[in-house]
Amino acid sequence: MRRSGFALVPLLFCVSAAAQPFQHSSGEYREYNRDWLAACPNFIDEEANSWYGYSCFASTASQEMNSANLPVYKLTMVLNRLDGATDIAITVAADKLSYDQSRPIQLKFTNLPPIALKMGTSLEIRDNTINQFFIADEALSATVLEHMKERNALILSVPVVGQIRPVETRLSTQGVLASLDFMSTHARKVAQY
Repeated sequence: MRRSGFALVPLLFCVSAAAQPFQHSSGEYREYNRDWLAACPNFIDEEANSWYGYSCFASTASQEMNSANLPVYKLTMVLNRLDGATDIAITVAADKLSYDQSRPIQLKFTNLPPIALKMGTSLEIRDNTINQFFIADEALSATVLEHMKERNALILSVPVVGQIRPVETRLSTQGVLASLDFMSTHARKVAQY
């Protein structure tokens, strides 16, 4: 009996390693990559007024949820399907706390100095969002992406109105490379264009 149990273990690893992308009921191609969810809508709308219409994206999020049952903090990579550029966005969706935009958000990677992202210079709001902040500088965004590829996690440090100490959340970067591969592979798979 024990031998048969041990024989099943390698089989289980093979099955999980062979996980394939799937089409979600929302019309997106999706794939789970460790702690990241990657998605590509099955359409491209070049005239869309938000990045969702012409991009693939992948996100990881905090365990903490808000009253809408959405993650309070989220880190997202956005691949523009029209020009191939990859952007990085930080979402802050806390119910009772407000991001203090006069102080920088920090990304802390192990053995590296913190990367300070200040609203208006290195962070910006795009499209029709109020709580999603994109890294504005292409070179800085590329540097952050390289660090994400090389590390297992980062600490997101968000300054909060009325508090001296920022709120810190650990976000996994395990699955970044697989998510980038998925987005690149599925960027042109569409039902309509």
